Amino acid sequence: MQQPLEQQPLGSGAGRAPDDDDDGGGGKGSMDGNAVSGNPYAGLVSRLRAAWLSGKTRPMEYRVAQLEALGRFLDEKKQDILDATALDMGKPPFEAEFSEILLCKNELHETLNNLSHWMKDEQVDRNLATQLDSAFIRRDPYGVVLIIGSWNYPIYVFLVPLIGAIAAGNCAIIKPSEMTKNTETFVGEVLPSYLDTDCFAVVTAGTEETTRLLENKFDYIFFTGSPSVGRIVMTAAAKHLTPVTLELGGKNPCYVSDTCNVQNVARRVAWGRFFNAGQTCVAPDYVLCSLEMQEKLLVALREAITEFYGPNPQESPDFARIVGDKHFQRVQALLRSGRVAIGGQTDAQTHYIGEAWGVPPSGGQRCWVGVPLDMVCDPQPGSPGLDLSPQPPRCWWTCSRMTLSCRRRSSGLSCPSSQ
Repeated sequence: MQQPLEQQPLGSGAGRAPDDDDDGGGGKGSMDGNAVSGNPYAGLVSRLRAAWLSGKTRPMEYRVAQLEALGRFLDEKKQDILDATALDMGKPPFEAEFSEILLCKNELHETLNNLSHWMKDEQVDRNLATQLDSAFIRRDPYGVVLIIGSWNYPIYVFLVPLIGAIAAGNCAIIKPSEMTKNTETFVGEVLPSYLDTDCFAVVTAGTEETTRLLENKFDYIFFTGSPSVGRIVMTAAAKHLTPVTLELGGKNPCYVSDTCNVQNVARRVAWGRFFNAGQTCVAPDYVLCSLEMQEKLLVALREAITEFYGPNPQESPDFARIVGDKHFQRVQALLRSGRVAIGGQTDAQTHYIGEAWGVPPSGGQRCWVGVPLDMVCDPQPGSPGLDLSPQPPRCWWTCSRMTLSCRRRSSGLSCPSSQ
């Protein structure tokens, strides 16, 4: 198994933008014109492209070695990951270990167990025009991939796409979120020592630097974040006809049937909404139910919240914090839009926003659960929350048997090609 690399060069992209004259050994511009002249990241992109064109990342043995190195990173730096996410968001150890480490390790094990099968050519049927040909599908890597992570799960959201990128034989530049500063610094300083820096780099950058990074031509971009930033990423990608995956936010309605087990629903909704202080892209964010169910659910939610977080959730070691001032103020403003029925305490200094359930002062049909969870009671056509345009919900929670259906992120960055 490959050991962590020592004393990586600064030009690897770990923790800083390369200098304008740092060509990384690959030349100022790309040999195929893919790098942007004068761009501070042009040399880095050019160097990774040269490594990819050399074929270094294609052998299965190389891919396995890099994936195993990621496994060592998760094992050896587990406590550092827990500490960094606690400093950034007050993440409880259990939540951080489960969402940032165990889920990544599960993805790694799945990939390592299936990689040899995924790399094999897939034979396909031949039609009359191709009877004399050999017909199969071969999955080829795209090339140099840019992975831009988000702040809510600052390890998971870049590491899972990175696993797919490595497994598919790509080179990659990883850009962690600058909003989780401690995690960003940790990743920039530590992760490059586990990977081959000829083929993989970490760039720590703010908005301005990321804009310059996006000026370069990549062969694939995987972005996790808000729709507003997603538009910027897609606009930059369109200039080079670069394919993209945009993992954006959306609405996640939770339908509660009158025939369901109210206690089970309350515990599941409370867990799904308050995990990571509600900062999850598929957390239920509004409930559809009858007025009769609302009254029952309020009682059951009070019990579930007390069971999970005690009589004072602000003192619970199992309740995370909002990531920063901007998001704290945004969520706090939502709490002011209705009458709070449960909880709703806030602390600007620690970015604490407690669980809350509210109803609008007009006594209308909408109410919400804080870190806020919207609710539509006794919904009718045209009710607030039922207008799902311009796009359908990304995830539906249905509380009769409490099944969850949502789109799964695809991280296999390979391009099928027919031969």
